[in-house]
Amino acid sequence: MHLQMLVAVVLVLAMASLEKAGAHELPQYCETSCGNVNITFPFGSRENCYHSPEFLVTCDRTHTDGPTPYYGTIEGDVILKNLSMSTSEIEVTSYVAHDCYDSNGLRENTSNVDPFFTLSDFRISTKNRFVAIGCDTDAYIVGSREGKVYGTGCISVCDENSGITNGTCSGVGCCEMKIPEGVGAFKMFLGSFANHTNISKFNPCSHAFVVNQENNHFNFSSTNLHDFRSVKRMPMLLEWAIGNETCDIASQDRQKFLCKGNTSICDQAYTGPGYRCRCLEGYQGNPYIEDNCRNINECQDGNHTCLHKCKDNPGNYTCSCPKGYSGDSRRNGSGCSVKQSFVIMVVICSLVAGLSLLLLFTSIYLGLKKRQTFILREKFFKQNGGIMLQQRIFGDGGSQIQAKLYTAEELEKATNNYDQSMIIGKGGYGTVFRGVLPDDRIVAIKKSKTVDHTQTQVEQFINEVLILSQVNHRNVVKLIGCCLETEIPSLVYEFIPNGTLFDLIHDECKSKAIDWDIRLRIATQTAGALSYLHFAASVPIIHRDVKPMNILIDSSYVAKVADFGASKLIPMDQNDVATMVQGTLGYLDPEYFHTGQLTEKSDVYSFGVLLVELLTGKKIVDFDKPEKERHVTKSFIASLETQTLLQVLDENLQLKEVPHDIILVSRLAERCLHLKGDERPTMKEVALELEGILASMIDKHPWVKSISIEEETEYLLNGPSERCEDIDNTNISPIAFYSV
Repeated sequence: MHLQMLVAVVLVLAMASLEKAGAHELPQYCETSCGNVNITFPFGSRENCYHSPEFLVTCDRTHTDGPTPYYGTIEGDVILKNLSMSTSEIEVTSYVAHDCYDSNGLRENTSNVDPFFTLSDFRISTKNRFVAIGCDTDAYIVGSREGKVYGTGCISVCDENSGITNGTCSGVGCCEMKIPEGVGAFKMFLGSFANHTNISKFNPCSHAFVVNQENNHFNFSSTNLHDFRSVKRMPMLLEWAIGNETCDIASQDRQKFLCKGNTSICDQAYTGPGYRCRCLEGYQGNPYIEDNCRNINECQDGNHTCLHKCKDNPGNYTCSCPKGYSGDSRRNGSGCSVKQSFVIMVVICSLVAGLSLLLLFTSIYLGLKKRQTFILREKFFKQNGGIMLQQRIFGDGGSQIQAKLYTAEELEKATNNYDQSMIIGKGGYGTVFRGVLPDDRIVAIKKSKTVDHTQTQVEQFINEVLILSQVNHRNVVKLIGCCLETEIPSLVYEFIPNGTLFDLIHDECKSKAIDWDIRLRIATQTAGALSYLHFAASVPIIHRDVKPMNILIDSSYVAKVADFGASKLIPMDQNDVATMVQGTLGYLDPEYFHTGQLTEKSDVYSFGVLLVELLTGKKIVDFDKPEKERHVTKSFIASLETQTLLQVLDENLQLKEVPHDIILVSRLAERCLHLKGDERPTMKEVALELEGILASMIDKHPWVKSISIEEETEYLLNGPSERCEDIDNTNISPIAFYSV
């Protein structure tokens, strides 16, 4: 087998070059066709009719099938099927290799296992494929490319039940390989592994050939496995060019250069050896014959895009309009229009008038839209209590309100048009957005989810604005401003990043991180803020909804009393006010619940419940527990009476005995929870007592003074539990407060 491969390389022959015939000196006797094939220069069938011997075509007029053209001589046995000037290709036939066996595995005499094809100047086109057919087939091809050996092949092994697919040469019953660029000669070798002994009934032979795959010259079918031995030749494409020189080099010898005249140019796109000629765009003919590329009359042929008049030009054509018209008369052009001055004037006037009307209507539309927007904002301003707010301000002297009124555009810009990425929390009543004001200040913008313009809802909203705008205390959340000119009013607060006291108490990890010192400090700060609202504000304010959910914790873990939507202003000459009962179950003052009379002692009761929650770490009302254990305040007061306080205290405090300061705070909570308001201390007394307990604790434990806020914050962020390591307290959503 290796010897056969070496012999295949030796079979590459060189053909001698004859003297070239001049492109413009063809004799009259040159044949122009043979059978169905046109023979044109540089090809020819007689001496002086072809450019050089490699372009010889021999016409066999004695062939049984009629006049048959052969590439070269008849002895070469290469039948010419087609010849193209435009693509520089010729289609010839090449032999098919057959390897057939009888049922005993003996090779038949009709087998032709190693046909070859040899050229010296032309190249085998890459549009061809090397194809092998059979189910016991080993086929390969050896060729020469630029003096080097090239070889490739494929194997096809299958049986009758292998699921052979018609129409595809995928390797089952048929395999194929690409022909590389530049191959000028090849030899095929065809063999078998088992001489088709097991498959001779449906596939006695193997076949191999090189075939032009364009125009479906070969389409594999399972029937080829049995009846392909009758096929002797297959069509194959060859590429041809003139000589071995490039366009630049060949054009230097104008006498021998074939691309002559102004309408024939050398094809620079061709990358193989030699050069090719082609006619210029808009010309057709034989570019190898001088002055044979003739202008194409697109107008006469109908191959143009003109709508009206078509004028043929050398190499192209132009379209024009009829007399009296102007414009672009091509099918994809603007068309022809009347060429008259008054028509132009009418068009110009119409355009000016149309533009004027457009500007007028646009101006009217923008004006109406601006007025509509103004009216709509005025309507929203009234619906959202703007008039009520103004009356309250003027009725109170107007000096207390310091909040800024923001426009809708300002808040949209601050929240990137209320982008979803700016949401920091959602609740049942609304959404809280993180905003950045022009001065780079970070704020929280509370936007209600539903629109409720009932009198009660509007009053509560305006009430919160009035109260917060008058309060200036370190432990009360600061209202920065509001927006009333949109359908849904918005409040702008300072940004409180660390969530609520409820989060700290009831989250499993965070509750372990806050010891009694931190809880006492938060309780003291909250009591101080409520005392300020009751006794130091210009008009006493009763919060009416004191609970851990409404106590925010800032980045330094300072308590901030928030959510004044239910709060009431108490005139200086009154001790109580009759209102509709409002509050949260478990924190609501029972005396206020039964009488409807709201006093500042109602906040004291709610604060007492908050102290119980700080001490026990339990939710005040839990309906999942037995009835006796549902209300924590009852269990807490009972523990004081039975001296079992240690049993109800928060396990996260890790106490083995009850410290004196916790006993003092517990007794204070008990006094705050008296059913009668007169028996409860005032918020000022509560704040002073807590401050005293906190001061005595610091005096008793001087090391507490050395703990900075930063160290305390780091402790809270990291926590003592390994399970809390990944918690980022700075991202806790303050939704409880910001939801209305």
